[in-house]
Amino acid sequence: MFSLLRENIRIALNSIRNQSLRTVLTVLIIAIGITALVGILSAVAALENTISKDFASMGANTFNIQRYEFRTQRLGIEERKVNPIISYREVKNFKDKFKYPRTETAISFTGTNRAEIKFENEKTDPEIAVLGVNEFFLENSGLKVEDGREFNFFDIDNNNNVAVIGSDFKDGIFKGQDPINKTISIRGAKFKVIGVLESKGSTFGNNQDLRVFIPIQHARSIFSQPNINYSLSVKVTDKEMLEAAQDEAIITFRNIRGLNPKEENNFGLEKSDDLINRILSITGALNIAAWIISIITIFGSSIALMNIMLVTVTERTREIGVRKALGAKNSTIATQFFLETLVIGQIGGLIGIILGILIGLGVSSAFDFQFTTPWKAILWATGITIVVAILAGSYPAAKAAKQDPIESLRYE
Repeated sequence: MFSLLRENIRIALNSIRNQSLRTVLTVLIIAIGITALVGILSAVAALENTISKDFASMGANTFNIQRYEFRTQRLGIEERKVNPIISYREVKNFKDKFKYPRTETAISFTGTNRAEIKFENEKTDPEIAVLGVNEFFLENSGLKVEDGREFNFFDIDNNNNVAVIGSDFKDGIFKGQDPINKTISIRGAKFKVIGVLESKGSTFGNNQDLRVFIPIQHARSIFSQPNINYSLSVKVTDKEMLEAAQDEAIITFRNIRGLNPKEENNFGLEKSDDLINRILSITGALNIAAWIISIITIFGSSIALMNIMLVTVTERTREIGVRKALGAKNSTIATQFFLETLVIGQIGGLIGIILGILIGLGVSSAFDFQFTTPWKAILWATGITIVVAILAGSYPAAKAAKQDPIESLRYE
């Protein structure tokens, strides 16, 4: 039995080798569909890994009070409501009035995204983000200090001239020197570096390691443009108290804005894991798009593979007759042609998987996503190519097996 199977495999491989051009075209058709599937799923998985890594550190026990409010409409369409800006007076009142147990309230605003930072005779390009923060911002945002220390209550309360910087400054204006206790200049104001953050990489093209954090009052004196929007982030130490803390925060901020009981909130409240879920819903849509594109392409490749195998059966009618005259059974003939289809399908699938992984790796490198080997996509691709081979090879194999040996020997 094994010798017969081995002979069938040998004949199938010889047939594939003798029809190299036709085989290559069929393999490419299958590979294109698998490449689309694995490539898109790999890129989407890398995006999901990056998002999860960037936001998971914030924890599920943090929520934000912000200007924008996201609402899910019918058919899953999401709408963004733009509310009035959150002023400094409002965030200051909130921090003073919100006294819920075991919570920490962070206040922050972005002064600019295009600052130029100077150190001695060196200066950066005008692409640095400068944020004004209080003592709880770094912890609530999941940012960790690698060297030095973070802000404390006295730094913020005394409005000290101190700064915490991103990791890229080490090899930037500091040229490998230890930045701690060095003095940098932001729009003419001097700040002593007290801490360097761990690297966060880039998210959606924004370098998270080219940021400078300074006490909020200093930032307000440097960046005094009108209509600055502030943000509030509340961290609840006990996760069981999260819902109650959110309710209390809503009541507090409604009172600050003078809303009566019949008026809707004119601000947004969002948990950190809500943000993750909202972004991941986008990647879910990309996954669906990948499947639709791949199924259409694979369906076309299945038809092409079946058509080529039917042509192959017709061209080898006389060979089939000779083998049957020599005693080959119908099952033996069917197995031979089925194996040819299976081998072509698996070669196409293997090439598609390799190309898909390379595409996913390329996209991840281009956008600084965290790439991981897409085992799930590889397993799906392998299974799909087997199914394609079975569906496309069954009918041609059955047709070859049913041919009459006498009529086959007469075929020219």
